[in-house]
Amino acid sequence: MIHIIPLENKNLHSSFSKHYSPILTVQSGDTIQVSTPDIKWGYSPSPDQPKQLLSSREQEDQPLHPMIGPIKIEGAKPGMVLEIRTNDLQPGWYGTNWAGKLPSWQNEKLQLLDSERVQLDWKLNARQMTGSCVIGEKEFRVGLSPFLGLMGNAPSEDGIFSTKPPRSVGGNIDCKELVRGSSLFLPIEVDGAMFSLGDGHALQGDGESSGTAIECPMDFVDVTLILHEDWTLEMPRANTPAGWIAFGFDEDLNEAAATALNGIVELMQEFYAISKTEATALASVAVDLRITQVVNGVKGVHAILPHGVIR
Repeated sequence: MIHIIPLENKNLHSSFSKHYSPILTVQSGDTIQVSTPDIKWGYSPSPDQPKQLLSSREQEDQPLHPMIGPIKIEGAKPGMVLEIRTNDLQPGWYGTNWAGKLPSWQNEKLQLLDSERVQLDWKLNARQMTGSCVIGEKEFRVGLSPFLGLMGNAPSEDGIFSTKPPRSVGGNIDCKELVRGSSLFLPIEVDGAMFSLGDGHALQGDGESSGTAIECPMDFVDVTLILHEDWTLEMPRANTPAGWIAFGFDEDLNEAAATALNGIVELMQEFYAISKTEATALASVAVDLRITQVVNGVKGVHAILPHGVIR
């Protein structure tokens, strides 16, 4: 079954909590179709239509990322795994990213704390998958590779949790490999999983160095939600066009890298029926360790085993 969720305040929130009421209950294998706002909670379907400003139904004091959800998956129980299969993504016609001035470790290291806050306004063409912006008298063009920065289940702890840091059940992962054709696998910690999604990105480099990608609305998002009852995970994994991925999140980049590496080594043990030490040796010649993002307090690393690299 396909469920179309309208872009309305009653379907938006900006924090995670297992106590939130679901906006929709679906069955495993159902598909969700939505549009998502930009990072400033705005949405405009075309250049000739004014931007609609939206808000969170949960009325958080400082709302960050707008999310659609939570969506309850019938039969989901703690210990199971939720697969989010991204079937299609169509970015909107505009996007924005920023750099400089605001307090952050990268602005401090790059000596940008006293600089102006730079905003780049991007014109996006979803048909051609291109984007352009103007800096001074120069026009810069890029090819687009859209993905959702934020896909996550509710954590099991009591309380209300920020969308900013990614965690074991997903959230603000900001991994540029989660494009159309990807499957993200998330641990489930609460009944129903209580899944939410948002934070459209038209293009991002590994690291998300300035703190923002090309932040954009998504005109169309199509994902299928699938329960895996006999699979247990402690951290997210993904199967993407680039390869199999294991993730690590921690304030310490070394710890994040260790978690990601351990995850991909364990996956290689499953694939090839070899010991952990043998898998680690293979990983050293076949696996790429990439910095997912360094700007969300909790840093991210993803380890990629490219398809076909080991035969």
